Amino acid sequence: MPRFSYKAIDAGGKEITGTMEAISADAVQGMLVTQGNIPVEVKAAGKEGGGGGLQDLLNPVKPREIILFTKQLRTMLRSGIPVLQILTILAEQTKNPTLKKALLTMEQEVREGATLSSVFAKQSHIFSKLYCGLINAGEMSGTMVEVLDRVTYIIEHEYKVKRDIKSALAYPKMVVFTLFGAFFFLLTFVIPKFVGIFTKAGLTLPLPTKICLVLYKGLQLYWPLLLAVVIGVITAYKLFTRTEAGAIARDRFFIGLPIVGPLFVKSAMSRFASILAILLASGVSVISAFEILSATIGNAAIARELDELSTEMQEGKGVSEPLRKSSFFPPMVVNMVAIGEESGSLEDMLRQLASHYDEEVEYAIGGLAEAIGPVLIVVLTAVVGFFAFAIFLPMWDLTKMVK
Repeated sequence: MPRFSYKAIDAGGKEITGTMEAISADAVQGMLVTQGNIPVEVKAAGKEGGGGGLQDLLNPVKPREIILFTKQLRTMLRSGIPVLQILTILAEQTKNPTLKKALLTMEQEVREGATLSSVFAKQSHIFSKLYCGLINAGEMSGTMVEVLDRVTYIIEHEYKVKRDIKSALAYPKMVVFTLFGAFFFLLTFVIPKFVGIFTKAGLTLPLPTKICLVLYKGLQLYWPLLLAVVIGVITAYKLFTRTEAGAIARDRFFIGLPIVGPLFVKSAMSRFASILAILLASGVSVISAFEILSATIGNAAIARELDELSTEMQEGKGVSEPLRKSSFFPPMVVNMVAIGEESGSLEDMLRQLASHYDEEVEYAIGGLAEAIGPVLIVVLTAVVGFFAFAIFLPMWDLTKMVK
């Protein structure tokens, strides 16, 4: 259906602008009059769509912008400002083009009679399923301000955890990148020159030097093939992990890693407990909560188990009994959920679990750099030692020959 932009005067004498889908410009004018507005100008608008365009890729909405938007929305709702006016104000003051376009679209759809939760759901490229699910729960229960408080907490918490993990991995990434650069430089520019000197001197090359020479010749002769293999492996990995089976296999592999695996599990348990507590407190049913959790837990292997648990819960088995069959949920989580179910204080137990695993995640992130540090030192020492032997062993023989 064509989209038209319009200018009109509302009942208060204020000029309003927006866009509207209709069969014709006359139909837009008729709808404006029905809404109590006086049409001033109606013309065909350029194509506007939802998410996923080039502009959205070039200007993604960052977590900090979502956090700020949510806090502003909560504050203005608490102050009693109408939703339409809030969306207009937020669209005017945001600097992100993608978010601005989404808010203008949402404002127009609400003006045309859509519910707030439905317009959030249409902007799924910006707002997660968890976010939209909580907005829907708040709208249905009439507790939007309280729900937005919980939404702010959960997105701030997740942003902090992701930022801390990135910060902990920044130094190892830098070391690994530098190590690969040094390896390539020595192998490509340094070793060949020394090998030429040693060969002219008639020296018998030691094993490390021979290995370096073979690697250099292989890189020199077959670099297009090696590049194609690397690109092919990366492409195959990305395509495979986009499938459900591939994503599950990838996440199971990461969970099984000795250093980072426990961190992923603890982070997932913290996310599970905090999100489930917030969903239940917002009036979402257990079955619906597990469906939202499955889409937002951030781990395909655990999400698969949550889907299976949800099926058992529909059969009336409660929460704790299906959890006991899971291979990812620790006994502490299962037992505290069981106690919460029996005592009728499941939300409180989940909050305590979330608090406990938040601390566990902080400790794990703090120990991540300490655990990876010795491994990097060993690898760095091995690489430097290998090249040192490859260069200095022949030089030692050359020195003895000169003497």
